[in-house]
Amino acid sequence: MNPRPPAGRVPPILFAITILLGAFLLFQVQPLIAKLILPWFGGSAAVWAACMLFFQVTLLGGYAYAHWIGRQSARVQSAVHPGLLALSLLALPILPTPSWKPHGGDDPLLRIVGLLAATVGLPYFLLASTSPLLQAWYTRSRGGAMPWRFFALSNAGSMLGLLTYPVLIEPWLTSGEQAWMWSISYAAFAVLCATVAWRSRGAEARSASEEVAKVPGLADRLIWIGLATCASALLLAVTNHLTQNVAAIPFLWVLPLSLYLLSFILCFDSDRWYRRKIFIPLAALALLITAYIISTPGGNSDIRVALLYYSAAMFILFMVCQGELARRRPGPAHLTSFYLMIAAGGAAGGVLIGLAAPHFFNALYDFPVVLVMTAFLFVWLLWRARTRAVIVAIGLSMAAAMTVKLTLSERQSIGNSRVLARNFYGALEVHDNANEDGPMGPFRVLMHGTIDHGEQFLSSAMRPFRTTYYSTGSGVGLAIRSVQRNGPAHIGVIGLGAGTLAAYARAGDRVTIYEINPLVERIATSQFRYLPDCPAPHEVILGDARLSLESEQPKGFDVLAVDAFSGDAIPVHLLTREAFALYWRHLKPDGILAVHVTNRNLALAPVVALAAAESGKRAALITNDANYDVRVFFSQWVVVTSRRGFFEDPDVRESSAGIEIPRGLSMWSDRYSNLFRILRYRKP
Repeated sequence: MNPRPPAGRVPPILFAITILLGAFLLFQVQPLIAKLILPWFGGSAAVWAACMLFFQVTLLGGYAYAHWIGRQSARVQSAVHPGLLALSLLALPILPTPSWKPHGGDDPLLRIVGLLAATVGLPYFLLASTSPLLQAWYTRSRGGAMPWRFFALSNAGSMLGLLTYPVLIEPWLTSGEQAWMWSISYAAFAVLCATVAWRSRGAEARSASEEVAKVPGLADRLIWIGLATCASALLLAVTNHLTQNVAAIPFLWVLPLSLYLLSFILCFDSDRWYRRKIFIPLAALALLITAYIISTPGGNSDIRVALLYYSAAMFILFMVCQGELARRRPGPAHLTSFYLMIAAGGAAGGVLIGLAAPHFFNALYDFPVVLVMTAFLFVWLLWRARTRAVIVAIGLSMAAAMTVKLTLSERQSIGNSRVLARNFYGALEVHDNANEDGPMGPFRVLMHGTIDHGEQFLSSAMRPFRTTYYSTGSGVGLAIRSVQRNGPAHIGVIGLGAGTLAAYARAGDRVTIYEINPLVERIATSQFRYLPDCPAPHEVILGDARLSLESEQPKGFDVLAVDAFSGDAIPVHLLTREAFALYWRHLKPDGILAVHVTNRNLALAPVVALAAAESGKRAALITNDANYDVRVFFSQWVVVTSRRGFFEDPDVRESSAGIEIPRGLSMWSDRYSNLFRILRYRKP
């Protein structure tokens, strides 16, 4: 009979399993909880940025706790940590309560942070502490053995958690099932981690053989923080850039984060993966090309090319950041301190992009600022590494040139702005165009990020003209004019923009507009005249449209226009089975639903067509060609109705077409959406 192993002598496989499971759950919960709360906060990219801010700050807290408790006696550790694990079980299951749903018009950042803290705060905090804490226990129990491969294993578990979510978890399990499965897995992890803690209680007796390592200086710690900050800020900036211009969906959160974790895995698994002579020149090239792309109009026109390029460029930059960190890792005695500095840098990047930028920047400067910051950090590293002066000079010149290019581009893009404003939901800009060659005179433009969200001619005679995507020949224009032939109409609009659709209202009509961003309402009423000049009774209801519609009695809309774009991204939660059920409830039986599907990257019409077919209604894609002389843009609207005679109208019949549904495309729901099946191969 084999004797029981003494306290403090834990099999390495038990450390490995606990670290792997903890890292898996740590990163599996991120897209899970973000997806759960996304519909409550408008479905915008900013929700993910707010979640990442919480996760990174909590990760810092977990690493700080690991650093602190790692300095206590083994018996204290074996009592405190299992106690906290037991306490964290009270937070299960991780289902957010509806009381956290936002009220219209307020900044949701603090509400999101509070919701996450109440729902997953303590479990996430303890999961975050697992890798550095168990590595410290392993080092002590093994006489100072190097634990760096456990760090690579931890990041592998994290990436596994991320990659399995959109592929194996999200498409097959409901939100409630996901939360319960994660909660049960966390309970198993808590038992496993408590077992390791208890069996490691005698580790102090074997810690005397730890190497006497050089104590890292202030400069070392600042470099650790700087590299981690750049990597974190790059991650969040490129994620925001992609999700603002495509859709706020888990895949576009997971992809950059997976590359970030892969760079950790490679760099801390072995020194052979990161070669400075290869990656530094590639990083310089990536920085220059990225700066050129984001400062050039139309630089992201093809989403497939953009995804491939940004994935490659960010991976190269991540490899430099993590590779330089790995080259500077200290001895095991300073392991938790090293991880604490990395977490501090990660939190600093999260605060910069998720908190500081929306509140202190009045435009989308995030990505350019982070690129410049990264370029100069790399030049500084070259100088500290005593690289040849000519190479440092070339690097400095390239960084300076990139700074000038981005600065001039930003100044040019906002040089004639009347309004620059930014909040949680994005950056808004208003400017006037002289339109010297146009027959209708000067006009005013509202931009959300890089996307035109409405225009109005400035002369009093031309103000009522319906411009951009909302002309009289557009799908929504035909729908409104059709119902107005039968008398006063109640028009519902999801998404205010410049307020152009209010120009259709007559004295006997009513207009109800749902808008999540209070800045948009202020700009639409102060910088444009569509709303102030509207002759019909009208109201703007602030808050997420779905939450507002859920709480209201049926409105009896004759027409409901869904036009809620965030940049060029679509809030997916407004195109799900549950959302369409709300629309049908608020429309009259013969009412018309008009969904704006003009998009550079996504073919959204089939998603709406599936919803129409499921409800026994007819749908058609109405296309209107551009006429830039009168500021009318190419537009596509899917119009859905059972209204008799609507599709037989000559104007409708001439501009409408059937909708082909791709093979394998399923109806979207709050728990399922599939971006890949509706990606465009070319612009519409």
